[in-house]
Amino acid sequence: MTGSTPDVPDLLPEGVFVTVPASPDLSSQDPDWWRQAVIYQVYPRSFADSDGDGIGDLPGITARLTHLAALGVDALWLSPFYPSELADGGYDVADFRDVDPRLGTLADFDAMVAEAHRLGLKVLVDLVPNHTSDQHVWFQEALASPPGSAARARYVFRDGRGENGELPPSDWVSRFGGSAWQRVPDGQWYLHLFAPEQPDLDWSNEEVREDFRHTLRFWSDRGVDGFRIDVAHGLAKDLAEPLRDMGENQFKGDHDLMPDGTHPHWDRDEVHEIYRDWRIVLDSYTPPRMAVAEAWVKNSRRVLYTRPDELGQAFNFEYLQAEWTARALRKVITESLATAAAAGASATWVLSNHDVVRHASRYALPLGTDTDAWLLSGGKDPAPDPELGLRRARAATLLMLALPGASYVYQGEELGLPEVADLPAEALQDPVWEHTGHTRKGRDGCRVPLPWAREGASYGFGPGGTWLPQPPVFAELSVAAQDGVEGSTLELYRTALRLRRELQGDESLEWLTPPDETATDGPAGDGTADLVHFARSTGWQCLANLSDRPVPLPAGHLLLTSAPLTDGLLPPDTTAWLRIEG
Repeated sequence: MTGSTPDVPDLLPEGVFVTVPASPDLSSQDPDWWRQAVIYQVYPRSFADSDGDGIGDLPGITARLTHLAALGVDALWLSPFYPSELADGGYDVADFRDVDPRLGTLADFDAMVAEAHRLGLKVLVDLVPNHTSDQHVWFQEALASPPGSAARARYVFRDGRGENGELPPSDWVSRFGGSAWQRVPDGQWYLHLFAPEQPDLDWSNEEVREDFRHTLRFWSDRGVDGFRIDVAHGLAKDLAEPLRDMGENQFKGDHDLMPDGTHPHWDRDEVHEIYRDWRIVLDSYTPPRMAVAEAWVKNSRRVLYTRPDELGQAFNFEYLQAEWTARALRKVITESLATAAAAGASATWVLSNHDVVRHASRYALPLGTDTDAWLLSGGKDPAPDPELGLRRARAATLLMLALPGASYVYQGEELGLPEVADLPAEALQDPVWEHTGHTRKGRDGCRVPLPWAREGASYGFGPGGTWLPQPPVFAELSVAAQDGVEGSTLELYRTALRLRRELQGDESLEWLTPPDETATDGPAGDGTADLVHFARSTGWQCLANLSDRPVPLPAGHLLLTSAPLTDGLLPPDTTAWLRIEG
């Protein structure tokens, strides 16, 4: 949406509304804006609440967009805001072309997009094509229709095994635990690779394909600049009878999937036909709408989703999962850049999101910690080192923001928020908790509502309480507590993003320490084994010290460090940015 916009309210920490004057649309029309953008993920229910019901909403987001503009990001990505019964935090969508009434209206959405564009911010929305909510009109129609009907053909319904069909059609398991099949009263079973409330669609059905073309156009026509595709590797499925059992193979990790595209329901080759079809729709707009795939697959397979005639970009989770060692990070960076280059895409980088333990807490734990077990202990076993975690988180962020490609930032990481690991059982809402028989606590700890103020029932989140409890430590981590404070994590992000925009060159990288095992250390070495050091085309250098001792800085103009220098040396777990002239 372009042009002038109506005045919109700006909600201050104490709850006072002021008016932001309308102005022209400042969002860029560059078709390649996404290649090296910084995109901020907003989890709507936890960002800002305008009406006091304890749930974040679209007017709350609109009121806080000035925070994102001041932070210096290029775009915001909204996690699902559609009508939902919240069986999976909004990823059980009952209507793909509407707004959940608890979060606002389509008019509120339009006002948010207009204000974002006025501030020069692009807008991405989450698209969830693998499944619907069981409350979606299609699924309700399917339940009311007989086996073999056109209504059931939109989903994956099958007869069961056993003498009376009492056994599931296959041994496939849900990502949330238990069988991936749910039986309905007439005896058939339907597939749900996630919660039972999230029945999988059958993407061989042309009606399904056309409906999502309509959805892409619906939001693009409302001014959306791009889409994040949830479970992008899950749409195509081998549904030939008899369905193939997977045995122990289905319990392998995401990166151990069949490498040839023949898994029954993950990362199948046929999924790329869907995205080539989508690209035609996305390219019909000026500028073309961008898309990024959430595809938990190996580098060699992820490259397929990033081809220019498909989605163009895919999340790279290797950086998020990499050990905090120089060798591991150099390896991930080298392989990720090569993967992106092979498809003509730009690399992507991410440290936190709504599905993982926040990186300020991950880095506070010993190497190899099982975070599921740690969450079950309430964050006590092993005991984290919050100071070390935040120090490493800040260093990892500066390293990430110096890399060529797009960086995705999760709400609250600019405040250094930790995982809220001690949420009581009665507060948990993630379906993982129940579906795993209370053996996995789930993802609520990274979804706790943001603190904007030092005081109040919700630390400025809204006029009332919050749908998940906030810990007292949030007061001094709030926006108000860090705003303008030299050395705060918020000011580090603001400075880094401003400098990044000034220093950004092409998408090349030159290693100044070896990216592989040739890096040496010890008495006869040069110490490079514990450093990550590279240069960008503009003379911008990034040096991350992952050793246990301070190291000298190279000659050049020091721009920024993630922690103060020690006697002129770069201390451990610290990243520096420098500018080399000439």
